[in-house]
Order: sequence, then structure tokens, then C-alpha cells
Amino acid sequence: MTLEEFSSGEQKTERMDKVGDALEEVLSKALSQRTITVGVYEAAKLLNVDPDNVVLCLLAADEDDDRDVALQIHFTLIQAFCCENDIDILRVSNPGRLAELLLLESDAGPALSEGAEQPPDLHCVLVTNPHSSQWKDPALSQLICFCRESRYMDQWVPVINLPER
Repeated sequence: MTLEEFSSGEQKTERMDKVGDALEEVLSKALSQRTITVGVYEAAKLLNVDPDNVVLCLLAADEDDDRDVALQIHFTLIQAFCCENDIDILRVSNPGRLAELLLLESDAGPALSEGAEQPPDLHCVLVTNPHSSQWKDPALSQLICFCRESRYMDQWVPVINLPER
């Protein structure tokens, strides 16, 4: 490994950590503002009714979910719909950390705990604009820029890893 490759790898890791931190911030704000939709079927319903209000789509799956054909078909359809409607998409590689963020944050309020008998489906998460105004959020802007830069490099659904705490 050359010095340039090592330096490039460190910069890429540092950048991914910043993007992961920005995603955590966006999710926290979206939960507090109740502008988040969780679940594949709930996301599909919202995308069908109001796609213009969705600003970010997160798809989360682990190795076991990669063998779930039905889930992969849902992901493909959601990705196609998001690309067609200019909705930024991110793939989260550690759904356990995503669950921690969403479920711990929701303990403060009933955002995700309405059907507490069964754990929510966290494979798809949509973040929507608050109805009052457009977000002028630097963390969301950072995520959108990351998604656009990834598309320029022909990575249509970039994969990020949420940092462990």
C-alpha cells in the first residue's frame, strides 16, 4: 500500500464518519418533528400519496435480509421510484445501529412506539419535509451533497455505516 492509497483511505473513512454523524442528526431532528415514516409498506403508501414531500430514503438490511427475495424486490421498487422522483437514497449497512437510534429516540415520545407489541419494520425509513417550511439544515444538506457526489461516481445507492456509540 502506497502513502497516497493510505491517505486516501483515511480521508474516505473520515468523510464516511461525518456523513454517518449527519445522518444521526437528521434522524434525531426528524423524530422530534415527527417527519419520519418507518416500514416498507408505510413508506410505499407515503411515496404513492406524497412523493414530493420526501427528502431522504434509507434502506437497511443485514446479511440475513440479503437472502430475503421479497424484501429485495421491495427495495428495488422503492429505489426505482425514488430515482424517478429525485429522492435521495442511502443504504445503511448496520440496521442494528439504526434501530438503536430510532427506538431509543422514540422512547421519549410515541413516534415509533404506537404498535409496541411487535417491533417496527426498520428496513425502510423515509424523512419528509416539515409542513411548516423547507429544511435549512446543514446535516441534511451534507447528506444530499453526499448522495449527489455518489451518483456522479455511478454509485446510485451509496452505502454508509452509522458510527457506533
